[in-house]
Amino acid sequence: MALPFHGAATAPAFALASLDGTGALDAREAIALLGGTIVAHHPLAVAPGALALREDAPAVVLDLTDADDALAHDAVAAVDSLAAARGWRVIVAFSIAQIDPVVAALGEEAGAVQLLCEPDRAEWIGALAVAAARGGGGVRSPERDSERLARLSAEVARIAALLARLSDGGVALDRAEEPRLAFHAAPAAAVAVTAAQLRAVLRARRLRDRFLGKGLCEDPAWDMLLDLYAARLEGRRVSVSSLCIAAAVAPTTALRWITRLTERRLLARTPDPGDRRRVFIGLTDEAVRALEAYLGALAEAGLPLA
Repeated sequence: MALPFHGAATAPAFALASLDGTGALDAREAIALLGGTIVAHHPLAVAPGALALREDAPAVVLDLTDADDALAHDAVAAVDSLAAARGWRVIVAFSIAQIDPVVAALGEEAGAVQLLCEPDRAEWIGALAVAAARGGGGVRSPERDSERLARLSAEVARIAALLARLSDGGVALDRAEEPRLAFHAAPAAAVAVTAAQLRAVLRARRLRDRFLGKGLCEDPAWDMLLDLYAARLEGRRVSVSSLCIAAAVAPTTALRWITRLTERRLLARTPDPGDRRRVFIGLTDEAVRALEAYLGALAEAGLPLA
């Protein structure tokens, strides 16, 4: 039985795209449970052209299951460009192996799209309900879109929580973002820290999970910042997929944190000059100054890095 969605006056409509135009079973089941309708279902290869002919503003769902990297990248890039111009809502579901081409295709627009990495039913419901609540029309504003999505998550929490029980899964919904941080200047005396010290901290943090259980001490933002700082000291570049692993949380959660940290001007994206389907993530100069100031404050207080 379909669950009524209180955020929409009419049944939410979705346009789907999957490898052969008949897949996306999980998405279709979640749409049915939400009480939504499917107005179109296209193969990924022709989806951008078919969607370009539409005059309405549906929520577009791309299921990249079994698509190769080139097709996944090109389909996401084309649909995202079209959606940006028309104010459409886009949900992209993909595997862990497809993280890099998907994020590379979105470019700086990543915060305006809901990304689902190997989602369960409850995550599908949460994303679809948020897309339905947003409504259509108007050119989107990528800079603040993720914050609007976070606020809308609260509206669909009732539905997501109910379906989480049905699927024996959980939903990780964003909370509204905190105000932007104001970073303090670095201390006069620089504090030296080595990549080996940072890696040791990360190993110690993983030991907590080993002995206390996963999910109790998660801090993906800090884990990613430490990993990137260590990589900077090592002179090594970090891909999006590698950074998701360093976060030690579900990939969908890690991608949301990468978006938040990028919006906070702590992370910056750099395209891979040798492969358009991959981008590298690094610390901004502002982030480096903030970390150096933090290390200086720790040293002054006689506190260990943790």
